[in-house]
Order: sequence, then structure tokens, then C-alpha cells
Amino acid sequence: MLKQFQRFGHDLFFRGLTSTHGGNMSVRMGDRIFITRTGSMLAHLEKNDIIETGLEEDNSNIMLTSSELVVHREIYQNTSALAIVHLHPPYAVALSMTVEDAIIPIDSEGSYLFRKVPVVQTETTVGSKDVAKLAAETLREYKIFMLRGHGCFSIGPVLEEAAQWCSSLEESCKMYHYTKTLQAAEATIAKSGLGDLEYRKHTEDYNIW
Repeated sequence: MLKQFQRFGHDLFFRGLTSTHGGNMSVRMGDRIFITRTGSMLAHLEKNDIIETGLEEDNSNIMLTSSELVVHREIYQNTSALAIVHLHPPYAVALSMTVEDAIIPIDSEGSYLFRKVPVVQTETTVGSKDVAKLAAETLREYKIFMLRGHGCFSIGPVLEEAAQWCSSLEESCKMYHYTKTLQAAEATIAKSGLGDLEYRKHTEDYNIW
């Protein structure tokens, strides 16, 4: 289990999906939860960074667990999830603050995997009971959702699948951003009447080579 946490924590950080000490992951085994330690670095997880606690009840380790434990517990208690990943992917977070209630992917892979990703909001965003309730309700129907201005929560039967949804969502949000940026740039160029400014010698030959 430690190797799984280390593998995906390292990969998700180096793909730029969260900051050095941001995000958390957990796995459920029966009535036990194994969750990353509060303040741990996902890219450099060690044995003491994975904290075991109860699905229903606290134990002496409770002060060491991620601040999002209340959300993880609520999700496990109300869905079929056996693994949860929570990250702060920058493109997805930025897009969550510009759409009303869902991110609609425009790329082929995103459309196939998600169709849409719900965006929900609460006044308190970190480790709150409000987030926990919304997360459990939303993840009964979807595999991932965005908490506006904060980050994504994804679920799966294993950590790999939960990590995949976060990575794929961020990729779709990048494609959305790049597309809209290029469209805006092209509209500005067209309005200016300048078009593409050619600078190469033998320009006319490039179309026939």
C-alpha cells in the first residue's frame, strides 16, 4: 500500500497537479481508512506519512490525519469508493471559477471520460461538513467533481483510477484553455487586419514543398 501511495503521490505532484504540501489521498480497507498525514508532501511520502484511523471512530492518530478526513469519511460512508484523491489542479481550479455549475470538456478524451464534471461551492472549503455532505451526494453519480476555487475530489476502486480522473480532468482543462486562448488571439488579429506577419525568404515555396 505504501508503494501505491508513493507512486501516485510522486506522479501527481510532478505532473503539476498540486503544490508541494497540497492535496491528500486515502484508501479504505473494511472499517479502516489509511490517509495521508496533514502537511505531508505527496511527492515524498514515507511510512509515517500514511495514517491509519477508523471509518466511523477516531483514535489516537486523529490529530495527524489530513484536514480533509471528514470529507473522506463521508464519501466512504455514502458511496462505493475504496480510494479517494483530492488535489488542486491549477487549470481546473481556474476554470471552476468561470463556469456556472459544470466543466464541459471540449476535447475528445475528456468528452468520452466525463461528459461533464460538476462544480459545487460552499462558503467554507477546507475540511468542512458542508463540503463533506456535497462531496458524498455528488460522487454517488459522478467519479469526480470540482469544489469551486479549491480543487477536485475523485474516487475509484483503487488509487490508480482515482488519480487518473484528476490527471485527465486537468488535461481537458488545459485543452479548453489553449483553445479559447487561440480563438481569442485569432479574433484579435483578424480585427486588426494584420494577419500573420511573414518574415521568411522564399515564403511562396513553403506551400509546395
